[in-house]
Amino acid sequence: MSGPQCCSNPPTIHPSSGSGHVEKIGGLDSYVTGSPDSKLAILLVSDIFGFEAPNLRKLAAKVAAAGFFVVVPDFLYGDPYAPEDANRPLPVWIKDHGPDKAFEESKPVLEALKSKGVSAVGAAGFCYGAKVVVELSKHDFIQAAVLCHPSFVTLDDIKAVKIPISILGAEIDQMSPPEVVKQFEEALTAKSEIKCHVKIFPKVAHGWTVRYNVEDEAAVKAAEEAHQDLLEWFLNHVK
Repeated sequence: MSGPQCCSNPPTIHPSSGSGHVEKIGGLDSYVTGSPDSKLAILLVSDIFGFEAPNLRKLAAKVAAAGFFVVVPDFLYGDPYAPEDANRPLPVWIKDHGPDKAFEESKPVLEALKSKGVSAVGAAGFCYGAKVVVELSKHDFIQAAVLCHPSFVTLDDIKAVKIPISILGAEIDQMSPPEVVKQFEEALTAKSEIKCHVKIFPKVAHGWTVRYNVEDEAAVKAAEEAHQDLLEWFLNHVK
């Protein structure tokens, strides 16, 4: 299920990247940025490389600039996937970090946000993180969802979604190939009560929204287009 694309283009992890800071929310270390007084919050759920990835934190800043309080929890407990560690290939690593575990651990985070006065929450998940967000989308924990190049997400997951959802897929993706993303779209459009947006980005690969090379102009442009789509979805549905 988890292919080599899941692990390609790992970011250079930088604990001090971004203009936000790390604090405990719902018992988890979380990178936060944006106005803590905002009544609208966005949860960003990282891929297997964790919450210190600079491009993810850059995206957090963009979302915060639109008026949201942004929270990026460390669901991996300081133990992101390390491709260079031969003793813990992905199938071994993931046993300690199942998305089902992260889904359960997201609930106290959301409770903590509500207790701070947050009235609406959106959540975006990247690769592995998309599985966590699709689980949240089956309930009323959040008001809107965005899945970016999802991993481990099934058609049954999508059929159970109850909230507005946007799926941003890549043309070159073994985890969620375009034909699978199209099935997701068909399942969502069959449920007229669910607002949905599905888009497949040409010439990009799994992970493109957060694991792009900042020196590559075309890669940056594709990532920025996806970021804009994500932001517009939240501006329309997290109110």
